[in-house]
Amino acid sequence: MIPLSFAQRRLWFLHQLEGPSATYNIPVALRFAGALDPAVLVASVRDVMARHESLRTLFVQDADGSPFQQVVPVDELEFDVPVSEIAPDEVDDAVARVAGHRFDLSAQVPIRAALFRCGADEHVLALVMHHSAADGESMGPLVRDLSTAYTARLAGREPRWEELPVQYADYTLWQREVLGDENDPRSELSVQLAYWRRELAGSPQPLPLPTDRVRPPVPSHEGGLVEFAVGPAVWAAVEELARAHDASAPMVLQSVLAVLLSRLGCGDDVSIGSPVAGRTDEALTDLV
Repeated sequence: MIPLSFAQRRLWFLHQLEGPSATYNIPVALRFAGALDPAVLVASVRDVMARHESLRTLFVQDADGSPFQQVVPVDELEFDVPVSEIAPDEVDDAVARVAGHRFDLSAQVPIRAALFRCGADEHVLALVMHHSAADGESMGPLVRDLSTAYTARLAGREPRWEELPVQYADYTLWQREVLGDENDPRSELSVQLAYWRRELAGSPQPLPLPTDRVRPPVPSHEGGLVEFAVGPAVWAAVEELARAHDASAPMVLQSVLAVLLSRLGCGDDVSIGSPVAGRTDEALTDLV
C-alpha cells in the first residue's frame, strides 16, 4: 500500500473533518473555436488520465482507518465526458456548476469534465480537479498533454509521448524516505517540525486586521480578488532597491506588505504565507 504524501494527508484530513466540499477544487475552462470532434476529445481526456496516475487515484482506508493511495487501473476506469448544447450566455453558469462538484475522494477519481457546444464551431471544455490530484503548476503539462493526445487521436493513432520519469506515488515514497518518521526525534521531519514550532510560537492567530465586519464563526472560504497594476517607474524602483540590498523583487514586495499590515494595526509579529510549487527535481516538471 502506498501512503499519502504529506500534502495529500492534509487534504484528506480536511475532507474527513468538513466532508465533501468544492473549496479545494481547481477548475479550468478551455474554449475551442472551429471544428471539434467530441468523441476524439473524450478519448484524449482519458489518455491524459492514463498518463498521469494522480488523476485516477482514490484515498481509501485500511482496517485501522489509515489512508493510502489506490490507483484505479486504466482498464477499470469509469469516466465519461457529457456533451450538451447550451446558449453562449449560459456558459459561465454551466462551467460554475462543474467547478462546484463535491468529490468523494474515497470513491470518485479526482477529476470531472463536461463539454458544452455553444455553436456549430464553438465549444467549451470544463475541467475540475481536486487539489489532492493537481496544483497550479499542473496546468501546463495537463493542457500540453491534452493537445498532444487530441492531435494524435484526430489523425487516427494513439498519442506518442515520452514516458514520465516518475509518477506522484514515486514522489510520495521518496518524500517519506527523505523526511522519515515523525516519531523518530532524529528524523528530518522531526527536526523541521521542531524548527517551525519554535518559529511560529506565539504568533497571533488570526492577524488582528481592522476589517469592516466581524469574522464569521464558520469559514465560508469565499475569498475576494483585487487586481491592480504596478507602473514601470515603481517597478524599476523596486528592482533597484532589491539589487541594492542583494535581494529579489518578491522579497521587497513581501516586506512592503508586512510594513503595510503592521501599520494597519497588526503589530510587529506578522505571519505571511506564500504558495510554492514544491517541484525541487527536474523529473517532476511534466507531472500532474
